[in-house]
Amino acid sequence: MNDETFEEKVSLTLSPLNVFVFTGTIIISLITFTIYIIAFTPLREYIPGYADVNMRRKLVALTFQTDSLTQKLNSRDRFLLNLRNIIDGNGAIDSTSAQQQEFIRYDTIRFQNASPDDSALRALVESQDRFTLTDGVSGPASSISSFYFFTPVKGTITSHFSPKTKHYGIDIVASPNEVIKNTLDGTVVLADWTSETGYIIAVQHTNNLFSIYKHNSALLKSVGDYVKAGEVLAIIGNTGELTSGPHLHFELWYNGSPVNPIDYMTF
Repeated sequence: MNDETFEEKVSLTLSPLNVFVFTGTIIISLITFTIYIIAFTPLREYIPGYADVNMRRKLVALTFQTDSLTQKLNSRDRFLLNLRNIIDGNGAIDSTSAQQQEFIRYDTIRFQNASPDDSALRALVESQDRFTLTDGVSGPASSISSFYFFTPVKGTITSHFSPKTKHYGIDIVASPNEVIKNTLDGTVVLADWTSETGYIIAVQHTNNLFSIYKHNSALLKSVGDYVKAGEVLAIIGNTGELTSGPHLHFELWYNGSPVNPIDYMTF
């Protein structure tokens, strides 16, 4: 009302319906505004439980990076320990096998109620010792045949072993970016690049066995790394001058002489 003339200027009629509609509109507007702030503004970071997505990704990446660095440090410590043992004349130590032997005592295992047939079979197998991988049998063929070789890569052989033409290995063509795997347990003694053979990696095995992998596109191991049979060494490639396409040139040497890998493994 006008204060001077007492004339009615604005009037509002309240009813239960009007109050309900007005109140409901206000509540819905507040809820919508709050949801918008939480969903589309940085203010949601101040609400417990709503962390930044990029921050979570960074934390996960840092966790993986820390784990990788820890593994590399442990590998370097084992390498330095083995190098020190070799210099001292104690020989290299396989930390993995040593740890397994520390916790597992096979001499305490006892078999109960063994049948006569089972005992006879065990005695036969132990006497033959046919599954020994590193025995002391003399002679190139017998010694190499006692090993179980892991095939470096599955593919098609395009060039065979030919000492007369100074081709001391075989060429294997496989799929692009195929991984090259180690054929036997050993230590990487060469991981380098040459103009003729490109990226090359070589592994020294026991019993004077030596394997060479040439023309790789990338090397995944370094000199001094101890690698198990079947462990990835490199990626197949087409590097070097003496190549006409993506393939692996694989050589196997025994006692300083090249041998034909086809005689001991299936490609």
